[in-house]
Amino acid sequence: MTTIPAILHENAALWPDRPALIATRGGRDISLSFAVLESAAAGFAARLVMKGIRRGDPVLVFVPMSLELYVALLGLFRIGATAVFLDPSSGLSHINACCQELAPAALISVWPLRWSRPFVSGLRKIPRVFAPPPAVVAPTATLPDGPVPDDPALITFTSGSTGEPKAAVRSHRFLIAQHRALECSIQLRPGERDLTTLPAFVLANLASGVTSILPDAKISRPGSVDTGRLARQIARLQPSRSGGSPAFYQKLAEEPAALSGFRRIYTGGAPVFPSLLQKLRELMPDGEVVAVYGSTEAEPIAHIACREISPTDWTAMQEGRGLLAGMPIEEVRLRIVPDQWGKPVQNVTQVAVNQAGEILVTGEHVLKGYLHGRGDGETKVAFDGDVWHRTGDAGYQDDLGRLWLLGRCSARVCDKRGTLYPFAVECVAMSFPFVRRAAFVAIEGRRLLCVEGHKEFSRENLATLQGQMDGRLFDELRPLRRIPVDLRHNAKINYPKLLAMLGEAQKKL
Repeated sequence: MTTIPAILHENAALWPDRPALIATRGGRDISLSFAVLESAAAGFAARLVMKGIRRGDPVLVFVPMSLELYVALLGLFRIGATAVFLDPSSGLSHINACCQELAPAALISVWPLRWSRPFVSGLRKIPRVFAPPPAVVAPTATLPDGPVPDDPALITFTSGSTGEPKAAVRSHRFLIAQHRALECSIQLRPGERDLTTLPAFVLANLASGVTSILPDAKISRPGSVDTGRLARQIARLQPSRSGGSPAFYQKLAEEPAALSGFRRIYTGGAPVFPSLLQKLRELMPDGEVVAVYGSTEAEPIAHIACREISPTDWTAMQEGRGLLAGMPIEEVRLRIVPDQWGKPVQNVTQVAVNQAGEILVTGEHVLKGYLHGRGDGETKVAFDGDVWHRTGDAGYQDDLGRLWLLGRCSARVCDKRGTLYPFAVECVAMSFPFVRRAAFVAIEGRRLLCVEGHKEFSRENLATLQGQMDGRLFDELRPLRRIPVDLRHNAKINYPKLLAMLGEAQKKL
């Protein structure tokens, strides 16, 4: 079995002058061909070896999405070192806990974090520190043998339900399996240009001969990007396809002309509500819009194109049947089992068609466990001769085998009236054009539908919602100026934070 570095080496020989990566700085577009990227990565790999970095060494990477990031990442891959990523926005305690869980052999970081290193205990103990490598042709050097398929390539830290860090470990074998799944699912074709905000998609693009255009925007906050600057970049570089968070396209839709040239858009990483799909379809009448469902541990799981959604499906979503995610991809096995979230899985029997439960998946591109086993007890189940991943998402399969999403199992509302999942209410609210965001929760025994409106949101809009939605679904409709969302995609409701906000507001009454 091959590895990502081997594929990129072949691509550099096959398409030496084709742009692999394009970034924009100060209005100037900078392009790296496949051959130059290969040379720059090899040069950085040689530098790492000279400084004592070896195969299997974990190296912490704090570099934003940029040309330098991929030179560094591919350089690490080339010598079999492991790139470690964590979210600095999670705070110093998270950084220190991650470094305690896995002591990095080196740090590759932009200047502000290198400057603060002496004041952060976890970073202070890292013995070697590198600046991001320049994206230039480097002299040839003799490198040691590269990785083998089961060597760890990427480790990303997240916080588990307990708040303790857990690390998703992706081997080179895993990345190849993910590449193959993405190549088929999102139809990667050599020579295309792709404006993408998703790092996993960039790796798949590089392996497929697709040119990745890195957005001229701060993609760490996709819901607040500078649409004017992005529109100018798109007009100059003319990407034919794009992949990113729903919040990214919700924002980009403010510049309709920016979307008109795309032939295909793939959006996921968070719920993709019908209102966004329909808006994108209106702005791209000749293009294809595809909603992709997946997670950190399994990307992708299912997808569906707008053209595959029937009028009956649109109506069902707007009436609260859930979000249609489409057919599971061929590379994944999927089961819906009784929802036992928060408890060990006792029953792995597939539930009946159209019956809700928790979504479990397995496959070559589905993560089988975490570093040191931390988090395995919560999310991994062994049965049917394989390890299955508990997504934590509720859903069901219809008569055609298509997957429908109902929201997080942990966000379900259970009371004497029964169990209600968030999308059963949120999808209905999101069908109104003046609603920007909706969240369904329960507090002190009362069902609340919280809504965040667009700028033009008014008391009349609130009255319309109250009058047209089924009042049996909730006890109170509460407008909020801001509903908290996740930091990464700016699109997934942060239910624990929302409940904390509502609780604080309740105390002040």
